[in-house]
Amino acid sequence: MDRAPTHDAPDWLVPDALAGVVDLFGWLTPTELRRAVDELAFKRRETVEADTVAAVVDDAVDAYVLVSAPPAAVDEDTVPLDNEDPLLTVGPVAFPTLPEGAVDLPHILDVDPRTVTREALADAVLERLSDEAVASITADDPTRLETLADVTYDLEAWAAVDVGRVRDRIVAELDDS
Repeated sequence: MDRAPTHDAPDWLVPDALAGVVDLFGWLTPTELRRAVDELAFKRRETVEADTVAAVVDDAVDAYVLVSAPPAAVDEDTVPLDNEDPLLTVGPVAFPTLPEGAVDLPHILDVDPRTVTREALADAVLERLSDEAVASITADDPTRLETLADVTYDLEAWAAVDVGRVRDRIVAELDDS
């Protein structure tokens, strides 16, 4: 899957690098992830605009490199009380890589490791995948359906979920187009 940025991000700021950063912690809010990226940029004597970080995060979520963890998939005691953001965690398509200097982030951000329950997360990802498949079929979007078909294989390898019905529907739609 091509993960080249669609925006003007530094070459180290790619979806798999974000997955590597998130993997250090278990999950992060977008605000925490933004702080982590700011710290990495600072170490490089660079700045990265908030819109650029948001675009790379959006790319990562769109590609299932990062996924939103539902409350049932995380230890509720670790969620900030005032949090309304999604809880981002590593998704089934990720190949997490650590950008240079990232190993220091847990100390810099003062965020303890967090856990994610893979089973609850997998169910949420499967539901999202199913919803996106239906939307892509309705929108007659074969390009997105091709991407989603690939995600079905990654999801089955990543977690103990049966994606067969969703994949069969996607493939049938692609065969008909």
